[in-house]
Amino acid sequence: MIPGEGSPTATFRTALWASGGNNVGIVVPEDVVLGFGRGKRVPVVVTIDGGYTYRSTIASMGGRFLLSFNAETRAATGRGAGDEIEVALAVDDAPRVVEVPAALAEALRRDPSAAEAWARLSSSKQRAHVLAVEGAKSAETRERRVAKVLSELASG
Repeated sequence: MIPGEGSPTATFRTALWASGGNNVGIVVPEDVVLGFGRGKRVPVVVTIDGGYTYRSTIASMGGRFLLSFNAETRAATGRGAGDEIEVALAVDDAPRVVEVPAALAEALRRDPSAAEAWARLSSSKQRAHVLAVEGAKSAETRERRVAKVLSELASG
């Protein structure tokens, strides 16, 4: 299934909201969030100005419903704080799958209990571990980071 395909949708215009130094987000109107009938935390496919698409989750923070508009998204869209955008949202029921780097995949294959613990992690926690392993510049650092992931999985 293509994320968001055939799911409830909503479209609205808004100005990108800034908080602090470099934090930019999309404020989602409460009626849009509640209209999805999924509570206050809704996984969505976000399309900006009919072009750039990404997956995110609407979250309630500081009395607002927000979506991330991170540096990658700002670079890809050419948009930043204060810019007016059109936002199209579709509920995202597709599974969140994290690509596991080879070194970590091999370690998980060799350790079934770690693999089971890995499978129970949320996709965001899996992604954080994957980014740490992928960010290693040397084989030694990568091995240390894989070992750290396995240790954390063992400790629960």
